[in-house]
Amino acid sequence: MNLAIYPGSFDPITKGHLDILKTGSEIFDKVIVAVLHNPKKNAFLSLDERVSLIREVTKNFPNVEVDSFEGLTVEYAKNKGANILIRGLRAVSDFEYEMQLSQANSALSKNIKTVFLTTKPKYNFISSSTVKEIFGFGGDISAFVPEEVENFLKKKFAK
Repeated sequence: MNLAIYPGSFDPITKGHLDILKTGSEIFDKVIVAVLHNPKKNAFLSLDERVSLIREVTKNFPNVEVDSFEGLTVEYAKNKGANILIRGLRAVSDFEYEMQLSQANSALSKNIKTVFLTTKPKYNFISSSTVKEIFGFGGDISAFVPEEVENFLKKKFAK
């Protein structure tokens, strides 16, 4: 089985993330969306909220599983029996960081390979940070996140 890990914080998951995931799920037999819990970061949404939202918006992806982890991505991948990491690229500016991350992962585990997937141009400016900022100022985020995410955020942060 061709198993890939799509790691990230997904805080919150965006339409760009889903675009990458859709492509990955068409290439690989199974994709695990691995939601990183980093206790050193101040997350916008809790780990459980992120996992739950991702499960909800991926329920129609038959070969996608959602999980969470803490620690090194390569160790998580090894524990799951995966040797492929999916990383999304929105723009050229993402490439340098992603390349360094890929090389560090490769140094930690020679068997782990990184596959870079690009989003459709209509999603290449969307980031979770942008979504949080727009949402925080009361802006319309419907073009950036799935409807389930938008509804959850509106309900959670209702004034």
